[in-house]
Amino acid sequence: MKYQTQKLAYPYFVAALALFLVQVVAGVLAGSVYVFPNFLSESAPFHIIRMIHTNALLVWLLLGYFGASYFLIPEESEHEIHSPRVAWWQLGIFVFAALAAVVGYLFRVHEGREFLEQPLWIKILLVVAFLLFLYNVTMTVLKGRKTVVSTVLLLGLWGAALFFLFAFYNPSNLSLDKLYWWWVVHVWVEGVWELIMASMLAFLLIKLTGVDREVIEKWLYVIVGLALFSGLLGTGHHYYWIGTPGYWQWVGSVFSVLEVLPFFAMVLWAFYLVYRSGRDHPNKAAMLWSLGCPVMAFFGAGVWGLMHTIAPINFYSHGTQVTAAHGHLAFYGAYVMLNLAFFTYALPALRGLQPFNQILNMWSFWIMTSAMAFMTFTLTFAGVVQTHLQRVLGMGYMEIQDQLSFFYWLRLGAGVVFLIGALLYLLAALGPVRDQMMASLKTQPAAK
Repeated sequence: MKYQTQKLAYPYFVAALALFLVQVVAGVLAGSVYVFPNFLSESAPFHIIRMIHTNALLVWLLLGYFGASYFLIPEESEHEIHSPRVAWWQLGIFVFAALAAVVGYLFRVHEGREFLEQPLWIKILLVVAFLLFLYNVTMTVLKGRKTVVSTVLLLGLWGAALFFLFAFYNPSNLSLDKLYWWWVVHVWVEGVWELIMASMLAFLLIKLTGVDREVIEKWLYVIVGLALFSGLLGTGHHYYWIGTPGYWQWVGSVFSVLEVLPFFAMVLWAFYLVYRSGRDHPNKAAMLWSLGCPVMAFFGAGVWGLMHTIAPINFYSHGTQVTAAHGHLAFYGAYVMLNLAFFTYALPALRGLQPFNQILNMWSFWIMTSAMAFMTFTLTFAGVVQTHLQRVLGMGYMEIQDQLSFFYWLRLGAGVVFLIGALLYLLAALGPVRDQMMASLKTQPAAK
């Protein structure tokens, strides 16, 4: 590390990985309810488990972005972080708010709006922590060198904070509520978060490939333009059936097709740069995650999104397991893999450990990615069957669930395998490296 304040990233990464484990465990528990309907039905009903699963996902991804920003901005700006104390306060407030939300959910204290269930006072704490973060990193960038990577990152982070403010608007009219609700949920993951993704991936590619910065930044401009152009109006594919004017069916369908382009551009960008560099970087695990991220994002957010966001198709498929298939693979490919790639690159330097558990890390990559791919196909098949039975033949929702039980068992099995991969990643990222374990064994007294 070139700058001492890059060490601020470490506690953020540890907190993020802890919540990552919480999210995965909650996902396995939620998957268990599909095959054992009365499982935890009184102590932690399905809707509570699902809140923890989705909220933990969003919070740990944000913690990863915060930590990545504290790691890369000093190098990009050639300046130490403006205030380490503010960074620690921000971490404390953010983690406290997240844990308070989980405890509240277990005691049935929540607002009930999907993904935005946090009580008002917790939302306020999250905004305070976000503003502390934005103040800290913006001041750092203003004091130092300005690069395209840091500028795009700040644009994405400021956009995420501004659009989260719509979470405070909760109108009584359901159509109006959903209209602005998507300004948080969709514009985050299919708009401003793509800017964060592109900037973090650009930083990794600069470090891993050694390709000239100007080449990478030109690609970054193209990807950012495509993401904003397609993503903002692509919100229209959520407006089909909520009482908005009919023209949104055309707008949403057209721009949903265009939303595939930034993810496809990221795939070309990453592989072109690696091919052009011809560099054999010692951190092969970080390279694997960095290449896997745009590929899985293209399939999850791009291809699987396109499969069911055209209005005539979405008329039948919306709200089925097809949506769950798209959501799982898209989040994993675009944002989970992005954070895990950055952690894999940064943690060896932050921990001062070389070499590190690369083989174990790469095993975790293939186990988690294979499990998520299998889960996606399983949910896709389940969704196609559900669409036909429910939307074409008109069978009842609960009657159909019995027909899908086989797919739910397969999904649960994939979730358990994914949990094993996540545990391997945690061991690889935070556990002792092989050299340490060998040294420890040599210093132990021989058994009598």
